[in-house]
Amino acid sequence: MSLTNIIDKELTVAAKVLEDFKNDPQSIAAIEQAVKIMVEAIKSGGKVISCGNGGSACDAMHFAEELTGRYRENRKPIPAISISDQGHITCTANDYGFEHVFSRYVQALGNPRDVLLAISTSGNSANVLKAAEQAQKASMKVIGLSGRTGGKLSDISDITIKVPYDGYADRIQEVHIKIIHIIILLLEKHLT
Repeated sequence: MSLTNIIDKELTVAAKVLEDFKNDPQSIAAIEQAVKIMVEAIKSGGKVISCGNGGSACDAMHFAEELTGRYRENRKPIPAISISDQGHITCTANDYGFEHVFSRYVQALGNPRDVLLAISTSGNSANVLKAAEQAQKASMKVIGLSGRTGGKLSDISDITIKVPYDGYADRIQEVHIKIIHIIILLLEKHLT
C-alpha cells in the first residue's frame, strides 16, 4: 500500500468515527449534560479535576490548561486542575501502587462542589476507576470520557460520554480531544 493510500485510509476512518459519534443523539446529550454539571459546580465555587493515563493524561492536562489559561476568548480563569504532578504520581505509585495515583489526589483535594473528569479509552483503567470511586465518596460528580461501551467507568459515572469505536485507542482519543474542545468552548460561553 502506498503512503498516499495509507494517509487517505487513516483520514477516512477518522472521519467516519467522528461522523458516527456526531450522529448519535445520546453522545450530544451526554456532552450537554456534562457541561451543565461543570457549569453548576464552578458557579457554586467548585473546580474540575481531570485525570487519565498516557494520551488521556495529556488530554486531561490540555483540558485544565485551556480553562485556567485561555482557549478562544480573553476571560477570567476557570478553576480546573489535572492530576499530573510527577512528584505526587511517583511518590504515590511507589508507596501505595500505581492504581492509587489519582484517587489519593482526589481524596486530598476533592470536595462536594467539584467534578472529576475521568478519561479512559477503555473505561477500565484501574487508577481512573479508583479516582471515580473516591470522587463518589467525596460526593463529587463524575463525568466519564471513554470509548466503546464505556467499560466499568460507565457504572460509576454520573454521565459517560462514549466514542462508540472498537478499534485502536487513537481513534477514540481523536474524538476525545474534539469533545474536550467543545466542552471548553461551552464553559467559556456559560461562565464569562
